[in-house]
Amino acid sequence: MKIYAVGGSVRDELLGLPVTDRDYVVVGATPAEMVKLGYKPVGRDFPVFLHPTTKEEYALARTERKTARGYHGFEFHAAPDVTLEDDLARRDLTINAIARDDAGNLIDPFGGAADLKARVLRHVGPAFAEDPVRILRVARFAARFGFTIAPATLEQMRHMVVDGEADALVAERVWQELARGLMEQRPSRMFEVLAECGALAAILPELTAVTAGAAGARRLAALDAVAAHGLGLAERFAVLTMDTEEKLLEAFCERLRVPQDCRELALLAARHCSEVRKADKLAPAALLALIQATDALRRPDRFAQLLDVCAAAADKPASEAAVARLRDALAEARAVDAGAVARGCADPAQIKERVAQARIDAITKKL
Repeated sequence: MKIYAVGGSVRDELLGLPVTDRDYVVVGATPAEMVKLGYKPVGRDFPVFLHPTTKEEYALARTERKTARGYHGFEFHAAPDVTLEDDLARRDLTINAIARDDAGNLIDPFGGAADLKARVLRHVGPAFAEDPVRILRVARFAARFGFTIAPATLEQMRHMVVDGEADALVAERVWQELARGLMEQRPSRMFEVLAECGALAAILPELTAVTAGAAGARRLAALDAVAAHGLGLAERFAVLTMDTEEKLLEAFCERLRVPQDCRELALLAARHCSEVRKADKLAPAALLALIQATDALRRPDRFAQLLDVCAAAADKPASEAAVARLRDALAEARAVDAGAVARGCADPAQIKERVAQARIDAITKKL
């Protein structure tokens, strides 16, 4: 039995990047032998085990055979006679098909180390075309590393789209890769790659309009800017989609099963950024109406996210003055003791009106 470190940990070490997760391939072992050594089986589709102490993943070397369209259509074979090179040959990119043995020696049958130096994303072999998720992964790695894509790999991605392989992707997996891509250093690159190979129109047609042309270029630049400032996934998704028509955005979020926090912020931005842009000219009553419409009194943190998104808009971003005015207005409105106002109101039917007026008065005094 031999054990090799593989994949992302080896790649990132060669790039001088910090390594957080390590994966291993085990050659020459059976599942029974792994269990006997104390490893805990966790793989559902093929033999994967957790180390008894480190809890890192150890997978038996395996091969796979395409049996149906989509990324679920595979039959796996794991046995002691599967070699390390057999296992590496099924991987997506050469930079992810590098292994290191326990003595520190690199095993690199597909030239991944050279591609790392050349900053090129290149597919390992013909098996690349069997898994449509790899289209999204290549685009995501381009966003992470800023590498170019080998012409043959880009052409292979185009063929996969034309052949309909991308149509078999399920919504949850598309969102998973989209979310990861949005959190990379230069998320705009993901959408450029997907558009270049034709996958954007096939997988994410709702985003073709907002990423096309000069306006799309500005929007992608704004997305990179919020990424550089370290804003979170919800803000990045909202910056990307904020100029999408509201009904289309709702349908898009529903189709991809977008998480609630991302969905809510994106819809808030689509509905209210035009008002946020005008906040430096709004009267106190209108400021309070906007604060109430966005539920900012109960959810000030989300309102702060909304202001960040509107300030980062590609077209007509909210000014510093508008954002500051809204922040001040919210602070004053929240400082009003609604309970005290209610207790001082003889007519319960007037409580809501009196509280609102107290908040307007507080905003007026501050501004």
